[in-house]
Amino acid sequence: MGRINDLVNMMKEHRFGFLMDEVMSGEHEFEPGFGPPGKRPMEFRVTWGPKEITRWLNPFGDQFMTQKLEGSVTIDGLCVKAACRGTLELKYFQEGKIRYTFDFGVNGKEYHYVGEKVNIRPWNLHVSHTTCYGRVTEAASGRLVSKSVTHFTLKAALPFIASLRLA
Repeated sequence: MGRINDLVNMMKEHRFGFLMDEVMSGEHEFEPGFGPPGKRPMEFRVTWGPKEITRWLNPFGDQFMTQKLEGSVTIDGLCVKAACRGTLELKYFQEGKIRYTFDFGVNGKEYHYVGEKVNIRPWNLHVSHTTCYGRVTEAASGRLVSKSVTHFTLKAALPFIASLRLA
């Protein structure tokens, strides 16, 4: 019944949108002085999608293939399931990349994450669409805290596709 209500609400608001749930998991490594040395697990689980697909698909608009995201991030040695909010930009045509940008807080301190899937070309989607290179910085100072490489795994593909829903 929830999905039917979503469709009715969208029709009332004269819009059409969707949401998807994505999981990226892998490893990160702290910069010296910010945490234990060595590679450690990292994962972020986010929900993203445009509320108005016509604005999202308009190449002349400010929301072209850009949408809000929210979810949680776990960075071993820093946080466990910290709430995060930001944007996901599908910059296929402009830069050949996908960019995840989000902020999160840990014990009263704010952090900023930027991760990119880079060199996206039709012949390398199996790598470029599944590997994300990221950096965590202190929000206030901009100092680098950690670098990461996360992956969209084959195991995550079916739940990702099945999560597609109207919004």
